[in-house]
Amino acid sequence: MKKNLLTTIALALLAPVLFAQTNPAITSWLQNTTVTGRYYTVAGGSMSIPNNILVNCQKVQYSTNFAYVTCTGIPAYATGPFQDGNPSQASNQNAIFKFPLSPAENTGTKRATTGGNIGVFINGVALFDYRDGVAWNATTNTLCGGPGNPTCPGGMAATQAWNRDAILAERAGFDCAKGHPAMGNYHHHQNPSAFDLDLKVVSTVCNLYDADGLYKLDSTKHSPLIGFAYDGFPIYGAYGYKNTDGTGGIARMKSSYQLKTTRGTGTVPSTTTYPLGYFREDYEFVGNTASDYLDVHNGRICKTPEYPNGIYCYFVTVDASWNSAYPYAVGPTFYGVLSASKVTSVTEPVTTYLNTLSSTKEGALNNLQIKVFPNPTADLISIQIGDLVKEDYTIDLYEMTGKLVKSTQINKGSTIAYFDTQTLYAGTYFVKISDGKAQTTRKVVLQK
Repeated sequence: MKKNLLTTIALALLAPVLFAQTNPAITSWLQNTTVTGRYYTVAGGSMSIPNNILVNCQKVQYSTNFAYVTCTGIPAYATGPFQDGNPSQASNQNAIFKFPLSPAENTGTKRATTGGNIGVFINGVALFDYRDGVAWNATTNTLCGGPGNPTCPGGMAATQAWNRDAILAERAGFDCAKGHPAMGNYHHHQNPSAFDLDLKVVSTVCNLYDADGLYKLDSTKHSPLIGFAYDGFPIYGAYGYKNTDGTGGIARMKSSYQLKTTRGTGTVPSTTTYPLGYFREDYEFVGNTASDYLDVHNGRICKTPEYPNGIYCYFVTVDASWNSAYPYAVGPTFYGVLSASKVTSVTEPVTTYLNTLSSTKEGALNNLQIKVFPNPTADLISIQIGDLVKEDYTIDLYEMTGKLVKSTQINKGSTIAYFDTQTLYAGTYFVKISDGKAQTTRKVVLQK
């Protein structure tokens, strides 16, 4: 009897710890208290500048019902420049986000997504929906709302019949990682992977202002959990199990929205000036019932590696060329009850979650699909991890003699690092990748 009582007490004491170790809404955030970010300006050219702001999330706390995530909103990848006249730079948001640990379906009228934050990526960067705050004024036949435009009738762009889609309209202002700031609040409207990592590259911004985004798409494996919507349900990358029960292999999760063939007649924006896709209302839901197509909210109930028993999941949507596909992440309505928010403080007893997990063997590093290229090379060595990076990795370059000649890092929440080898002699070198506990090496040849 006494033994059973002690066992019951021990399990009760361990319950919060075990809960924290298994709930992805607590364990998935990328934490950092040392690494700071970088940004580009047009005047600075191809050299990024330190911003001295900590990247990713600095603290994760949890209570019985909620997770509290403290973060700056600054990613580990370089931000900027924003070449459409946007005067902002990504700035410290000093944010605390409150997420439900047990999200629930909204069984009543679904809530529409709104302007501003509708979710948060696991690096603390904000997710916005499709809109950019600009619309079409059918009375004046001009754009309204947003910088440089007159105010929309009623004062809000969202009340208009035609609301502009940021992905097409603001592409010139996105940085290499497909993000930009609104009054300093750096955010993504779409899949947070760099333009130059797509199969079809639709922007040349990475050519001079290189960055890498949160993760790299991989069509051979289930995409990582990359964020949470404001209803608390998880957001995944573009690939998942084809069938909702976890079978069928890996498939690209497809949007069930398609472009209309026309805007109709009457006072509508000209498709010559504003091509189809320029406005959200150019899309219609077609409700494809195949297992790898998503629902009206851009999600489905399914099993994932983090949720083997199944949960409702949103997926970022891309086309076959990996270019962003409407509705991009979440929306135009939420599946669940809106119970997440940005708060100014934590007002209930909480436990701080400390993520102490790390790779412990070379095999775990090899599973990250490390690529060192070009090889052979002359002027530059690129080291890329083809996955979501959850640890900080030290990258060292050695001569054959064992002499260390260069060192850099790939920090959690980024995917790529470089060595400039223009001043090095021709020969064989070794790249060592280490997380402090395990390491792996790759051979590379320099030809001059």
